[in-house]
Amino acid sequence: MAATVYIETTIPSYLAALPSRDLITAAHQQVTQEWWTNRRNRFTLYVSELVVQEVGLGDPETARRRVEYVEGLPSLSITSTAEQFAAKLLQGGLVPAKAAPDALHIAIAATQGIDFLLTWNIRHLANASLRRRLDAACQDAGYSPPVLCTPEELMED
Repeated sequence: MAATVYIETTIPSYLAALPSRDLITAAHQQVTQEWWTNRRNRFTLYVSELVVQEVGLGDPETARRRVEYVEGLPSLSITSTAEQFAAKLLQGGLVPAKAAPDALHIAIAATQGIDFLLTWNIRHLANASLRRRLDAACQDAGYSPPVLCTPEELMED
């Protein structure tokens, strides 16, 4: 069985965005495109209701392109269990209140047994300094923590 990957909102955002003039962002866009083109078929991909909501926001043309990337992917529900776990992540200070949707992304993936949460959100998600604490919070709540990573980290030979 293929490993499961939760596609967080930054992934379709990088795929749908016009090429950036910022070198780091442009490199992230290129890596994301390479992963999407050459690697994604090695995994079972999921989004969530939250991702579907978020990709539809903003500039209508850009939103349309983001939506196209997630169309047809199975969508995980925002369950009360996920909402409760997200609240614990916020209350425990692992994710700041201003980033409540990020806590919900983690909670959706963790409570539904997803192997990887793919993101370019380095501040609140794929952050090495938070990883152990987030993993411990998942385990303490009885969930297997998803690996929070960037497309660059999920490349295979």
